[in-house]
Parts: sequence; C-alpha cells; structure tokens
Amino acid sequence: MLRYLPFLLLIGLTIYAFIDCLNTPEEEVKHLPKVVWVIIILLFSIVGPVVWLFTGKKRSAAGGGRSGGRRTQWVAPDDNPDFLNRLRDEQDRRRQDPKPDPKQDPKQDPDADKSDS
Repeated sequence: MLRYLPFLLLIGLTIYAFIDCLNTPEEEVKHLPKVVWVIIILLFSIVGPVVWLFTGKKRSAAGGGRSGGRRTQWVAPDDNPDFLNRLRDEQDRRRQDPKPDPKQDPKQDPDADKSDS
C-alpha cells in the first residue's frame, strides 16, 4: 500500500490544481490564459500543478485579510461588528423602555404583583 502513496499524492495534487484553476475567475489568473493553465496542469503532471499553485493566480492574504476593502469571506456573527452593534443597540433600547412581553403569562412571572393574596 505504501508504494502507491506517491502516485495517489500526485493524482490528488493534479486534481486539486485542476479544480482550483477551473474555479478561479478569469480576472485572477496571472501570466497565461486560463485554458493554457488547464493544459499545463494536465500535461505536466508534477510541474504543472506546482507552478499553478505558486504562480498561476492572485492569492489573498492569509488570515482572512481584506482585499481592496471588500469582505471576501463569511464572518461568524460573534465576529461581525455590525451584528454586535445591532445587538448592543437593541439591548440598550430594552433597558430604557421595558415593555411587558405579551407571550409571558403574568401568573408565571415571579415579579408580578400578588393582588390575589
């Protein structure tokens, strides 16, 4: 089984580079047209995928950096400043203007007045 490992790694690298090339927008492909990159990846089994991965397309900064001031990745709600600001504003509004919740039963509310006693 171990003798097949280099062959499987080579196939995996080629498939990854091929799919990455196909999914890359034409504007992000560098140096050559996209069709030429696909041919290079498929014809030159070791060199083609490696060259594509290192020089074939524009890479963004690691760590979810912004490119051109535009967010390119999904951000979790607890990391999204807009979402956190909305939550903070909503919490401040509730503190200033507490309204009784119509869904809540006054009999089950421990703070409700006990006028029946």
